[in-house]
Amino acid sequence: MSFIVAIDGPAGAGKGTITKLVGEKLGLINIDTGATFRCVALNMIKENVDITDEAKIKEILKKINIEIRPNGEIFLNNEKVTKRIRENDVNNLVSPVSTIRIVREKLLDIQRKMAEGKNVIMEGRDIGTTVFPNADVKIYLDATPEERARRRVLQNEEKGIVSSYEEVLENIKDRDKRDSTREIAPLKKADDAIYVDSTNLNIEQVVEKIIGIINDKNIVNFEFDSNN
Repeated sequence: MSFIVAIDGPAGAGKGTITKLVGEKLGLINIDTGATFRCVALNMIKENVDITDEAKIKEILKKINIEIRPNGEIFLNNEKVTKRIRENDVNNLVSPVSTIRIVREKLLDIQRKMAEGKNVIMEGRDIGTTVFPNADVKIYLDATPEERARRRVLQNEEKGIVSSYEEVLENIKDRDKRDSTREIAPLKKADDAIYVDSTNLNIEQVVEKIIGIINDKNIVNFEFDSNN
């Protein structure tokens, strides 16, 4: 048996931070599906593969090895890339990469295998609609584009990545448009997902709200420790 919490939402909504904290408090394994797409994008950059070169993309997908370790570190082909996949060149490529059918098919299989038989909290853009449409709990986490850009700039500064607010805001708006209008698995709120607007909430308030939503379901067969 497994228990799945699916958290979807647009870029910069805080999904990564929130899923990590909620996972720690509730003993759920945190799986960042966005990191898997970023790994493909980084692999393409490293191999100098054009977004339109389907044959070379297929070759990359045949050999790719993506590992998300329990401590949150991301490895691509046995190389730690946790910070590298958050840099601007990867940011600019990851959305177009996510629209490629063969990439989504490959990563869908990888993502499902990562969660197989486990109690997990998984974040992305189509977890509740495509990856795990039967997830036990579905949440759509959102915030205004301006607030998401502000957060992303602060996050980049903490990681030593140089970026301007204007550049990040433009990138987020472009990403929102691409993600919500793409033909394959577009970003959207699942019909049975609970909407959470984090614009005026701090991290602790969002974590508390989401833990409350999970506990309110009252369908789990294992004990959560919300005081952890």
